[in-house]
Amino acid sequence: MKLNGKLDYLELPATGGTLDSVKSFYSAAFSWSFTDYGPTYSAFAEGLDGGFQADADEAPAKLLPVIYSENLEETLDAVESAGGTIVKPIFSFPAGRRFHFTDPAGNELAVWGH
Repeated sequence: MKLNGKLDYLELPATGGTLDSVKSFYSAAFSWSFTDYGPTYSAFAEGLDGGFQADADEAPAKLLPVIYSENLEETLDAVESAGGTIVKPIFSFPAGRRFHFTDPAGNELAVWGH
């Protein structure tokens, strides 16, 4: 059941790389699956929560999707093996640890865990 006002969907650009390379990356790094809707759009259903960062020194310049991992080191290796670029190595923050990477399309995402 959908609730009025609930953030429901996250759409990321795939213009910096081909759609196939982006799908291949997320499949290899995170085991995501996709549903294609024509030659230029593919959807994923992998869950969504969120938060706002009010500290100007910590706030991302643009939307920052964050993925959860039970083992950051293994996930970092999977991201690199799949063709991602680590832009911030693993670091600690109040809720745990995380790292940031860019995907083949140039989107920056983070991965966090305990």
